[in-house]
Amino acid sequence: MYCFALVAVIAAIAGGLRMGSHGHLKQKEAFLVIFAGLWFSSALFAFFAVEIVHGVEHLWNWYRKGKAKTSSVAAPTAGAVAGTSGSAEVSAPYHSIGERLADPSRRYFFRAASVLAGAAPFAGAVYGFAAERLNYHVRRIEIPIANLPPAIDGMKIAQISDIHMSAFMSRAAVRRAVDMTNELGSDLTVVTGDLITGAHDPIAECVEEVSRLHAPLGVWGCNGNHEIYADAEELAEELFAQHGMKMLRQENAVLEYRGAKFNLIGVDYQRERNLNGHRTQMLSNLEPLIHRDMPNILLSHNPNSFDRAAELGVELSLAGHTHGGQIQVEILDHRLTPARFISDYIAGLFERPMFMPSRKVMVQAEPDAPAGVPSQNASRLYVNRGLGTVGAPVRLGVPPEISLIVLRRA
Repeated sequence: MYCFALVAVIAAIAGGLRMGSHGHLKQKEAFLVIFAGLWFSSALFAFFAVEIVHGVEHLWNWYRKGKAKTSSVAAPTAGAVAGTSGSAEVSAPYHSIGERLADPSRRYFFRAASVLAGAAPFAGAVYGFAAERLNYHVRRIEIPIANLPPAIDGMKIAQISDIHMSAFMSRAAVRRAVDMTNELGSDLTVVTGDLITGAHDPIAECVEEVSRLHAPLGVWGCNGNHEIYADAEELAEELFAQHGMKMLRQENAVLEYRGAKFNLIGVDYQRERNLNGHRTQMLSNLEPLIHRDMPNILLSHNPNSFDRAAELGVELSLAGHTHGGQIQVEILDHRLTPARFISDYIAGLFERPMFMPSRKVMVQAEPDAPAGVPSQNASRLYVNRGLGTVGAPVRLGVPPEISLIVLRRA
């Protein structure tokens, strides 16, 4: 029976992988993939959690056993004290080490800890899938921009990213996010990549919903890595154009707000390594698109391009890609998330000096901007936490985000 269940889970997960690269699953298949994926990932985390508890219990017993042995060697017998080891007055011998370690309260504690450790991943997965995954949050943040004209001070940019419309992100869910974005009354709206997850996900339906976005300065976008995986970069550009939007692909547009101009630049997903595994120069063709006489705003799905953007003198970069890690656990004031493995720029606002190649001066400027980076000469990056999910359809500690960015003079 267990082997049959394991085979079913593997088959369902394989179906999920197929969905990401070859096809769009039907509703029943999608439900099976969701259930199998949640069960598999939760069971894996539960196993490790229980083993950690067992390891702590073994260490505790080992410590107590060593302490008990030391005590038994050091303690004199009753006969030795009385000098009559064979007399009737001799006290009963000490209990064995095993008997002294058999503390019912301690056994109950570790048993309860094991049960809780095993159940927590399942409870967290259910909550992350059923509740937090669709609990859209609006984050409003004011970002000081170097060289910002007074007329543009206060301009509002709405940003959504990483929609990933698929079996795990319905059209109705995208529509709700679009409605929430429109309610913000932004002057400019941007979509920073990953409209879909796989090759046959409904990109046309996604763009139809995105086209309901409206802003006086228009709706602009850039491609993400999943458009590359789905071979849909050109299609996304065409669909955007059909609906009166613009997908910027290694190009720029000079926009005007209250009589002042700024330069909006967009690039396709920036790879850090080529197909041979060698490091590549990110934003290699960006310099001709930069205007030195006005602020530059870059749409780049991959936040790791920020180092090069700052070096080139781009005042503000807007990115996504990381999903904020999707799962984040805070332990002793340290935030643990899988996104740490792919980027230093996980979520929120970052800054570093412009025209400087060193990464060591990068600081996270949210929520408390640390001193040391002169704001008037800083390049800034904002990383949106995204709307959708990839892999496990779960969010824990990282709710989906709609950003409202307010530009301020540095």
